[in-house]
Amino acid sequence: MWRQLAITVDETSAEPVSDLLSSLGAVSVSFEDAGDQPLFEPKPGETPVWRQTKVLGLFDADADTDRIRNSVVNRFGERVLQCQVEDLEDRVWERAWLDHFQPMRFGRRLWICPTGFEPPEPEAVNVVLDPGLAFGTGTHPTTALCLEWLDAHDLEGKTVIDYGCGSGILAVAALKLGASMAYGIDIDPQALTASDENARKNGVEGNLALGYPREFSGLHADLLIANILATPLIKLAAEISEKVLPGGSLALSGILATQVDAVRSAYASEFDFSLPVLREEWALLAGVKIRG
Repeated sequence: MWRQLAITVDETSAEPVSDLLSSLGAVSVSFEDAGDQPLFEPKPGETPVWRQTKVLGLFDADADTDRIRNSVVNRFGERVLQCQVEDLEDRVWERAWLDHFQPMRFGRRLWICPTGFEPPEPEAVNVVLDPGLAFGTGTHPTTALCLEWLDAHDLEGKTVIDYGCGSGILAVAALKLGASMAYGIDIDPQALTASDENARKNGVEGNLALGYPREFSGLHADLLIANILATPLIKLAAEISEKVLPGGSLALSGILATQVDAVRSAYASEFDFSLPVLREEWALLAGVKIRG
């Protein structure tokens, strides 16, 4: 027996809700049309969503779906149009999901490989990601942009902050790419649990410190990457900016292309930004902190 949580949201919230469900222990997450909108054949690599999308999260029978539902509602508020829980009969759900998830390459040397797959390039930098704990597996444009940004940097000996770490995919990738220390910060205890589990699967747990924002109030790092949403990025601008060392690098994602100007203006007094990198309707905004 399994438990399924069905959450109806608009198209801009579908992927973030999917990521949250995955970080809370979903065995699989899928999308369905919540209205009656035709969806044409997507281009290769695209993940199609509808204007009103039903996000389906599958959980073990003993999962605390009330707590999970409350986490979703607390984070997304009125954007959650409907939220339902139902019991489902047994199927090999994880295997079925895994069949659709293949190793993916990001940049020149970084691969994300699901548990159970042999890395296509054993000598490359391979991150093993447990699909049961995956918060952003690389399939979403914002996650892909962040992974490619990390791959493009020389992280050897650097300290990295993954702000809003989810399952820690970015922190783990940074460590595998040569960072000496990474810090995963999140407000959700399940995200910290998922991050710890994924760090252990990749043998980097000794170099990853995890905690809530208040636990890292005086922390500074060479690089900070935050793949969250535009509104919290703007609200947290002062806190995030303070954590980057002078001359250090910042990458902000989870931003729609139409939101780039608003996010950039919140950080412009302290960072010199490059042109945003765009993918589909999403953007990554990267800059270097101005030296005092």
